[in-house]
Amino acid sequence: MNAILLFLGGVGAQEILLIGLFVLVFFGAKKIPDFMKGLGKGVREFKDAVKDVKNEVE
Repeated sequence: MNAILLFLGGVGAQEILLIGLFVLVFFGAKKIPDFMKGLGKGVREFKDAVKDVKNEVE
């Protein structure tokens, strides 16, 4: 969690809530789980690709 907070820098709780509300209004409550699922798959593929490149270098 600390890594996320360091990445966000000066973003506070109010800004995060505002962003969350914007996403909820923009995408709708039914599309958010699908969006997050796709985002998770993308992150997993990126991590796997980084691991493969790291193994090739070693």
